Amino acid sequence: MKVLVIIPAYNESENIVNTINDIEKNCQNKTYQLDYLIINDGSTDKTKEICVENNFNVINLVNNLGIGGAVQTGYIYADKNDYDIAIQFDGDSQHDASYINDLVMPIINGDVKMTIGSRYIDNLSEFKSTKIRQLGIKILSMVLKLTTKEKIYDVTSGFRAVDQDIIKLFASDYPNDYPEPETLVKVIKNGYEVKEIPVKMRERKYGKSSITPIKSIYYMAKVTYAMIVRSIIERGNK
Repeated sequence: MKVLVIIPAYNESENIVNTINDIEKNCQNKTYQLDYLIINDGSTDKTKEICVENNFNVINLVNNLGIGGAVQTGYIYADKNDYDIAIQFDGDSQHDASYINDLVMPIINGDVKMTIGSRYIDNLSEFKSTKIRQLGIKILSMVLKLTTKEKIYDVTSGFRAVDQDIIKLFASDYPNDYPEPETLVKVIKNGYEVKEIPVKMRERKYGKSSITPIKSIYYMAKVTYAMIVRSIIERGNK
């Protein structure tokens, strides 16, 4: 069983070493092979240099493709190299690698095709982002329920694991802008079962999120529209 951790990184020079150290510390004594791949998305800081200096496994994109393009690069790599499971894992050290096994095992056991590391079930995580973003996530969760009849609480979580069928699905088609909610519509509409796994997430230590309060409103409107359109497309493809 081969598992790949896909790490999209844009200007994460202050975080990427801690991220990889966390993964390597938690990849020991697994019953499966656990590899990682950094997708350096055209960073303008020293992310590339730090990856080279530390001999990290990295693909350096010449231009910035955005989160969707970077993550899809990882899925294409996973597909071409016959990985059984792929995990998305942010490069900003907010995700906790000790939960990787919790996300992987339901897929290995054949219970589901996709798992999501969730801040909003079982109240494990003290860090849950700003109030306005929490409100936006609740609204997007309602949109997902309306379009798919499935309830997912942490629809924007970038800490996710998928099996080989969904790796192939994402390798061939992956939205570019803030894709997590839209891909959930795609996965569920294609008949794949999704399960949320309670996890703790950390607050970012260095740098800041690109999503400001004003951008959050724009993001919510844009993603709501994208989710509805995706639902119509997937229904038409059946």
